[in-house]
Amino acid sequence: MAKYLLLKHYRGAPAAINDVPMDQWTPEEVTAHLQYMRDFADRLQATGEFVDEQALAPRGTFVRMDSAGQPETDGPFAETKDLIAGWMVIDVDTYERALELAAELSVAPGAGGRPIHEWLELRPFYGVMPTVTE
Repeated sequence: MAKYLLLKHYRGAPAAINDVPMDQWTPEEVTAHLQYMRDFADRLQATGEFVDEQALAPRGTFVRMDSAGQPETDGPFAETKDLIAGWMVIDVDTYERALELAAELSVAPGAGGRPIHEWLELRPFYGVMPTVTE
C-alpha cells in the first residue's frame, strides 16, 4: 500500500468545469458538497483505503524563527491559506487506484448541484514511489 495526499485548491489549479467559488454557493449546495465528501470518505474507510481528511479554514499564517530567535510571521509570498481548501490522505495498492479515487472525488457537487470536475493535486508521500501498472 502507498499513501497519497489529495489536495483541494481554492486557486492555483486549472479552472474547474463548474467553476463557481464556494463562497457563492447556497447553504444547501455547501451541505450537499460536504455530504458527498463524507460519503466518499466513509466508503474508503470500509475498503481500508481512507487515512484522514480535513477541510481548512481560510485563515493561516506562515511563521519561521528570525535571526534573533523570535517568531516572524508572513512574508512576500503566496500563502497556502489562499490556495489550499482541504486535503485527504488515502492508502491504496496502486497509482492507478489513486488516480481513480482522485477523479471520483473531483466530481463532488457544487453550484446548482452539478459536479465541479475540479482539479485535485495528487502527491505520493515522500519516499513512496508509485506503482504504475501499464
